[in-house]
Amino acid sequence: MNHIDIARTYIKAVQTGDQTTLGAIISPDVIWHQPGNNQFSGTHRSMANVGPMLGRMMEVSKGTFAITRADHYMANGHWVAIAIEFAGERDGIKLKQPGVDLIRIEGGKIVEVRLFSSDQAQEDTFWG
Repeated sequence: MNHIDIARTYIKAVQTGDQTTLGAIISPDVIWHQPGNNQFSGTHRSMANVGPMLGRMMEVSKGTFAITRADHYMANGHWVAIAIEFAGERDGIKLKQPGVDLIRIEGGKIVEVRLFSSDQAQEDTFWG
């Protein structure tokens, strides 16, 4: 699989909750950069830390947080940028905005993830 194929597989697995596929394509040593100033923000190292964080995000959003659109995949060496839209609802607070997921792939595995939000203040309010 080329890097674009891996990125497409990643997004589809996120959208469908396919934990087996995510476990197979994300490195156990992944470095995950969660943007903003909220309870999930910061750099998280290893799936042992990232997995529970993502689970907590689904808990907080009562399962509503989702990538609702992913329509442009652009590769540059080991990096793939994905233009996305994400959304969720929590306690009457709605979140919906475009963003970019930037993933670094080495040896067929996602080794680094950097996320970008178009309205970080809205996302921070949503996550609390």
